[in-house]
This record gives sequence, C-alpha cells and structure tokens, in this order.
Amino acid sequence: MRRSRKRLIVETGIRCLLYITLILTSIIILIPLFWMVSTALKNLDEVFIFPPEWIPKSPVWSNFKEALTFLPFGLFFKNTTVITFSTMLGQILSASLVAYGFARLRARGRDLLFMLVLATMMIPSQVTMIPTFILFSLLGWVNTFKPLIIPSYFGGGAFFIFLLRQFYMTIPLELDDAARIDGCGYFDIYWRILLPLIKPGLATVAIFSFMWTWNDFMGPLIYLNSFEKLTIALGLSRFTGMYGMSAWNLLMAASLVATLPCLLLFFFAQKYFIQGVVITGLKG
Repeated sequence: MRRSRKRLIVETGIRCLLYITLILTSIIILIPLFWMVSTALKNLDEVFIFPPEWIPKSPVWSNFKEALTFLPFGLFFKNTTVITFSTMLGQILSASLVAYGFARLRARGRDLLFMLVLATMMIPSQVTMIPTFILFSLLGWVNTFKPLIIPSYFGGGAFFIFLLRQFYMTIPLELDDAARIDGCGYFDIYWRILLPLIKPGLATVAIFSFMWTWNDFMGPLIYLNSFEKLTIALGLSRFTGMYGMSAWNLLMAASLVATLPCLLLFFFAQKYFIQGVVITGLKG
C-alpha cells in the first residue's frame, strides 16, 4: 500500500510539473501573438509608450479599415488565394501519385531512386534559385503565376513524397492483391482504394502546403513584378516601405488579418495534422 501511494504521489507530481511546463511554454509562445493584437488596437501614441501597455485603453478598430484600404489588400488576398489553392491541389495530387509508386510498385532501383529524391532536401534553395529563374525566364513565365504553381504538379516536393509514402506503407499489401484479383489496375488501386485510406496524410500535406505557400515571400518577390499581381507578403512589404517604420499599429493590423487564414486552418484541422505527423513514423 505504501509503495502504491508513493508511486501515485510521484506520478501526480510529474503530471502536475508537466502541465505547468506546458502552460508556461504556451504563454511564452502566445506572447508575440498577443502583442500583435494589442498593437493593432492601439493609436500611434500608445505604441511608443514606455513601459509598454499590454491592453489598450480604448481599442481603435478603425486601424484595420485604414490598413486594409491604404493598399488593395483585397486584390492581394485574391492573388494569394489563387496561388495557394492551385499549388496545394498540385502538391496533393502529384505527391500522392509519386509516393504511391515508391511505396507499392516493385521495381529494381526503387529504393535507390527514393534515397536520391530525399537527398534533394539537403540542397539549399539558394543553389537552384538562379538556374530556376533563368529557365522560367526563357519560358517567358516571369511576372506570371506559372513559376509559383506549375512546379507543384511535378512531384510535389521530396518532403510530401516521403510523408505520404509512410502512410502507404502502413496499409497491408494484401489489399492491393485483392483489388488486383477483382480486376483493378495500378491507377484504380491508387485512386479508388488507397487514396481514401490516407486522408489524414492528405490533410497534413494540405495544411503544410497552405501555410508555406500563403506565407511565401521569396518566390513572389523573384517572379512577380506588376503591382496588380502582388501577394499578401509582398503587399505587407510595400506597406512598410510606404508608411515607413512608424505606423506599427497599422502594420500589425494588416499582419493580423493576413495571419488569420493560417490560424483558422490549423485550429480546425489540427486533429488531422497531429494524426498525420504521428502515423508518419509508424513504419519506414
């Protein structure tokens, strides 16, 4: 009895310590977000008060209207939405198809080719930036959305291929054999049977793709020149250049609105995101 009590006390203490650590860590992580919301609701004079005030005395909701109407952020949202969802669709389709080949098709040199694909993740993007730009420039794709969308339909990226391959590896091969006996070809097995079984993986790819593309700054900066084709990230950069570094309240208001889609997506899809990351490491 004494041993069980001591063990219960130790487990309770460890659990309480764990919860306290998680709460403190969450507070530290949420401080920048809270400060951004607080600054977005302040007038310009309150922004530079020292010591800083965390809660504005009278929230200035007009900051959002002023920040979003100073530049055509509606157009920037439209451009970013087109690029993001087109890229997300391309990466889901192409990465799932390539991962299916690496996971289910039996071919000589398959594992070696897969290792070469994974090795491309070690190549810094700065190394391929200039050759890629020259290629797209020769194709006449500069100042269009094509360099930002079309490459996603050719493989979807090594990370997404690896992620979805791990999902395919958790599905028994006997399922493929049974489908083949019923007359299904390789594409039918992929489209009708396996693809519906890896929905958590597809959701994980969609979340990653959405967040990376929505917040991408370097790609649009390199390939987009016209003002009417700018994305949200470039719009915020132009906003800073026009207003200077003084209107922090307006900049935080615009940044908060630009961040909301990513926050909402992760909030509603976090179950699939966590499930996808956990299942990825179950089988190699």
